[in-house]
Amino acid sequence: MSYEQLTADNAAVLFIDHQTGLSTGIQDQSVPEYTIAVTALAKIAKVFKLPSVITTSAADGPNGPILPILPELLPDAPLIHRPGEINAWDNADFVAAVKKTGRKKMIVAGVSTEVCVAFVALSLIEEGFDVYAVIDASGTWNKLVQEVAVARMVQAGVKPMTWVAVGAELQADWRNPTEAEFGRVMGEHLPFYGCLIDSFLAQKA
Repeated sequence: MSYEQLTADNAAVLFIDHQTGLSTGIQDQSVPEYTIAVTALAKIAKVFKLPSVITTSAADGPNGPILPILPELLPDAPLIHRPGEINAWDNADFVAAVKKTGRKKMIVAGVSTEVCVAFVALSLIEEGFDVYAVIDASGTWNKLVQEVAVARMVQAGVKPMTWVAVGAELQADWRNPTEAEFGRVMGEHLPFYGCLIDSFLAQKA
């Protein structure tokens, strides 16, 4: 095993099927926790200017449209609507958008973890990419399903992560210029960190 850090120059983010209908079925964590994690990951992609790709599956059906926060935060990210392919990697437009990023490290999140995330992650590994699955910005129907999905991906070489870990690895050093922006994301979406900052500021007042 080797360790090469995620950086703003080597990584891209893939948001797979974060759709309104699919999101209502998430039960491996609370829906608010999931929504916070997806929002935070999108903000991290924006802070570090990571190329991002968003995709949906049959968005005109019961899966529903993409969560509005994603195109709102990432208006320049291509939004690929798949008409039927379950594995997004089977869609030529999605593959082209991913390869156009020019990055080899792919940060992946989506719904559901064992299908939409795992299938793409396994396909990316097969294509020679380095893959990071953001589990808290993904969701599925119960905790057992999530655990099985993570185990399958890990066996193939996918690295499970959380949105905080992704952001911290990209930040690398609090003296880097993105410190204020990343700190703001942490404070907004990680309750203890928001309290920590408020306590610090109160002491300085």
